[in-house]
Formats: sequence, structure tokens, C-alpha cells
Amino acid sequence: MMTDKIVELFTDGGCRGNPGIGAWGAWLRRETQEKVLWGFEPETTNNRMELTAALRGLEALKRPTRVRVISDSRYLRDGMTQWLPGWQRRGWRTAGGDPVKNQDIWELLVKASAPHEVEWEWVRGHSGHVENEKVDALLNQVMNQYGAHQQREEGEGWL
Repeated sequence: MMTDKIVELFTDGGCRGNPGIGAWGAWLRRETQEKVLWGFEPETTNNRMELTAALRGLEALKRPTRVRVISDSRYLRDGMTQWLPGWQRRGWRTAGGDPVKNQDIWELLVKASAPHEVEWEWVRGHSGHVENEKVDALLNQVMNQYGAHQQREEGEGWL
């Protein structure tokens, strides 16, 4: 049974260098309940971090939920709302016949979103959207802290 209360999932991912060190952040909020997740990758791409943020946030939901994913990534939003059916129909190939980049994460996102009623909303990055700015600050803090360690990390907290 799907809960009536909508969960807002604010996500962001980024890299220093592309590829380079990267981090992602996911902030789940339903009324007064909040959960913040983050992760660091020593060698990745910006798009992988954007997708991973949404994936980890959706995986954190314990039961079928109405969720609004709010991201500054058009790649994430357009992939999930426009491109996915064509990719799947063509065997994970683009319209031009090339393999879809990040297929592994896209497949996991499809699986993680399946039990939920998901809306995918795009917001312009660095435009003063409060929650997007907070998640962006979080992932920059993660890159600052873990960049010197050069090992994969994930955790909760910090917002």
C-alpha cells in the first residue's frame, strides 16, 4: 500500500575533474522527518554521481512511496522520463546505435523506482533553490573531506 504523504528527494552529484573525484548527496524529507545520505568515489564522472544520488535515495525508502525527485540534472530527469523506453526497446542502445553510458546505474534506478510512484523534477542548479544549494554544499564538503583519502565512502548525516 502506497503512503499518502509525498517524500521529497533532493539530489545532486558532482566531480572535480570529469572523470575525477566525485561525490553525491541525497536529502529525503517527508513533513518533519529527514534523512541525509552521501557518498564519495575517487574516480568517477559527474553523470554517474547524479544518477547515484537518486539511486541511493530511492533505495533508502522502506515501503512503496509517492516520491518527488528534485535534481539539477537534466540527464537524470530526461533519462527517466523520456529516453528510457527507447533505450530498453533498442537493447540499451541510443537512437544513434551507441551503447547507453552508465547502463549499470540506469538499470538499478529502474529497479529502485519500480515500487514507487515517482515524479522527476528538474531545477536549475546554483539558482538559489534552497534545498538544491544545501545538497550541493554537502557533496562539496564530502569531496573536501574524502578527496585526500582516495577511497570509496558512504554515510549519513551532515545537513
